[in-house]
Amino acid sequence: MRKLRIGVLSTARIAVEKVIPGLQGSERCEVVAIASRDLDRARAAAQPLGIGTVHGSYEDLLADTGVDAVYNPLPNHLHAPLTVAAAEAGKHVLCEKPLALDADEARTMVDACERAGVVFVEAFMYRSHPQWSRVRELLDEGRLGELRWVQSAFSYDNPDPANIRNVAAYGGGGLMDIGCYCIDVSRWLLADEPERVEGAIRTDPEFGTDVLATGLLAFPGDRHASFTCSTRSANDQWVHLVGSEATLTVELPFNARPDAPTRLLVSDTGPHEPPQVLEVPPADQYGLQGDAFAAAVLDGAPVPTSGANGVANLRVIAALRAAAGPSADRR
Repeated sequence: MRKLRIGVLSTARIAVEKVIPGLQGSERCEVVAIASRDLDRARAAAQPLGIGTVHGSYEDLLADTGVDAVYNPLPNHLHAPLTVAAAEAGKHVLCEKPLALDADEARTMVDACERAGVVFVEAFMYRSHPQWSRVRELLDEGRLGELRWVQSAFSYDNPDPANIRNVAAYGGGGLMDIGCYCIDVSRWLLADEPERVEGAIRTDPEFGTDVLATGLLAFPGDRHASFTCSTRSANDQWVHLVGSEATLTVELPFNARPDAPTRLLVSDTGPHEPPQVLEVPPADQYGLQGDAFAAAVLDGAPVPTSGANGVANLRVIAALRAAAGPSADRR
């Protein structure tokens, strides 16, 4: 079976610790090259991972004829220029979320990939985990009745001023880093775009990035989604679906461990009775994401998370910021 030959743009932590090991364990991908602006850093990352080719510039990797596709985990402000350059070099692109600093910039990425005829995928890896296939099955079977509303949360604590997630010019902030997951899962589950968006945002006065944000999304058909994300809170994440007949909670929706099962909690008896626990076997969602990307490139399979989806997600983030307004709490 032919494998997709992937080059990695940068030695970002998410790449070295999560994505590259996942791709190396996948069925249809092989990581053949890695690049950094610092050649020694590229070599240091490549050696323990067994990556054979290192490049001291992103441009050199894009010119590498042994690379079919690139994974782009660069800081958010570099997603667009390197994705456009990759497309122009004829490379397919798996780009970290969020795609860009705003929807217009993301649209230029989509357009560039379409002009070049290359596959463009946003790396919402959580969608590849089998627990979400099970959630979909339960919804399609009518186990919850009609889905009425979705709640979600995602938080961690990161007070480091040097971390790129806390640098406004790099596209930092909780909404861009983790709120995008809550928005994406809401839009995905409700299979529509919100008609109205309301929001409340607390902004760090030193960093200029949001550290606490809450959104309310009103969808067609009198359905709602709400979420809270924070980069100054205890680690937490969950998704809760409420239907006309039952509820479903996804305990670890976004960062499921590859070596542990996940659990779905289904209840149609109310809060006074224990829920039914559905256990989903362990899976490496990064490897499965790679296989889905490879299938789109090599077989013409449907793209798992399209660039257009990323554009739509960024539009919701912009709408939430606009709804919160200039009076967003900066204390």
